[in-house]
Amino acid sequence: MQRPSSNAVLAALAVLLFGTIPGCSGRTATTVDGSSENQTKRVSVQLNWFPEVEHGGVYQALVDGTYENEGLEVEIKPGGSETPVAAELLLGRSQFAITNADDVVLFRAQGAEIVAVLAAVQDNPRCLLVRADSGVESFEDLSGITLQCQPGRAFLPFLRKHGYLEGVKEVPYFNSIAGMVNDPKMAVQAYVVAEPLLARQQGVDVRTLMVSDLGWNPYSSVLVTTGTLIRESPDMVRQFVEATRQGWVNYLKSPAQANEQILAANKHGMTAEVLQFGAEQMRTLAYPEETTQFGEMTLDRWESLVNEMAELKVISPDAVRAEDCFTTDFLPLQ
Repeated sequence: MQRPSSNAVLAALAVLLFGTIPGCSGRTATTVDGSSENQTKRVSVQLNWFPEVEHGGVYQALVDGTYENEGLEVEIKPGGSETPVAAELLLGRSQFAITNADDVVLFRAQGAEIVAVLAAVQDNPRCLLVRADSGVESFEDLSGITLQCQPGRAFLPFLRKHGYLEGVKEVPYFNSIAGMVNDPKMAVQAYVVAEPLLARQQGVDVRTLMVSDLGWNPYSSVLVTTGTLIRESPDMVRQFVEATRQGWVNYLKSPAQANEQILAANKHGMTAEVLQFGAEQMRTLAYPEETTQFGEMTLDRWESLVNEMAELKVISPDAVRAEDCFTTDFLPLQ
């Protein structure tokens, strides 16, 4: 499913406001027991899409009490196709958000000081979904296919650069797989954690082509905040990151409780079976290697992403420094 791209107008507004937005100091609730030492901090986290398994860790930490145990009163704000993640953060309406690493680079290129503090998904779930009877078995076979996709997503110029979309007709994507149900030559952009099973539930046998196999592999389900909040309230950021990290670890072990909450919050055709399927796929994406430390991020990965986006002319050369995009200061020592 498509996750929204950055909005240039809202980003411009955020640039104008950047530096004047207060941190979370105005978001702290009154004390629970009347003392000044035991405060419950009110925090909101903005999702970049409708609630799905890509947000499983925050729902898990909410429903199993992990946030509460850290003294955090957390509100999860569902997103949608045009959620202005950066603006929500810079305007102080949310203190944290979930997005993708390539969006972090775009936000920073537009002047928004958004910083990644945890990467839940190491291998990006982006794929192209094709019908099994389409004759397409690899990216090299796409010529002659009609692809439903959303302009502005960085994986598309990546595919064009490498010649995979030659002879492919690109048409708008409407957040649905309906177009391919009756057309074997229709493909859709998708996330491997949901659409393959949704298609099979509609009687369509499909094949997934993983874009990460080609080398385009930004971190996904990335927890982000602002540089302002990191500087002003590092202890609260540390609490939220650790609780969210633990929520993800718990979710990937046993997703049923959080999936019930996600299903109740999702009003866009999600099913319990798809959520269970998605959680199973997420385990492999979050732990691609036995040595993977959950949530880890490396400078090499961020540098590769920034350089690739500059080569694709998605951002201007030298517009973004990879080391500014993320921090591992709030993750366990690895």
